[in-house]
Amino acid sequence: MKRTIRVLISGGGTGGHIFPAISIANAIKVKCPDAEILFVGADNRMEMEKVPAAGYPIKGLPVSGFNRSNPLANFKVLWRLWRSLRMARRIVRDFRPDVAVGVGGYASGPTLWAAAHRGVPTLIQEQNSYAGVTNKLLASKAHTICVAYDGMEHFFPAEKLVLTGNPVRQD
Repeated sequence: MKRTIRVLISGGGTGGHIFPAISIANAIKVKCPDAEILFVGADNRMEMEKVPAAGYPIKGLPVSGFNRSNPLANFKVLWRLWRSLRMARRIVRDFRPDVAVGVGGYASGPTLWAAAHRGVPTLIQEQNSYAGVTNKLLASKAHTICVAYDGMEHFFPAEKLVLTGNPVRQD
């Protein structure tokens, strides 16, 4: 009997991360209609509305970005990051994904870190010609890094790069 593939997709914050992530999920569903897909996003961000509207379940993390103008505010950011790492470890443990995909944004950091530390193969999808901070930090743990532009070896290990272009919605 064929086993159902389980895919964890994480990231968001902007449409530039969310809509490629949904496109990836839709493409997986075309190839593997029985695939189980779970999204992980940042609480109170755009993905918490757009992903369920596209028909996929999502779990939220309290993660947020660093405050460069008020360094004292970063104590709260570090607390949220610690909580997000704990939650991401639990999500990965309970969902047991076959692969984890990060598309950038705050939530992909803890999620892909937790997946990599559990031995789950990880893939980063970088949509931009200038790599985002989260994706650059995760690059050493990633098995594969899909990019939309040539010349991304400036940001990522060349042996991990695959030029795929950007995922786009069918509509």
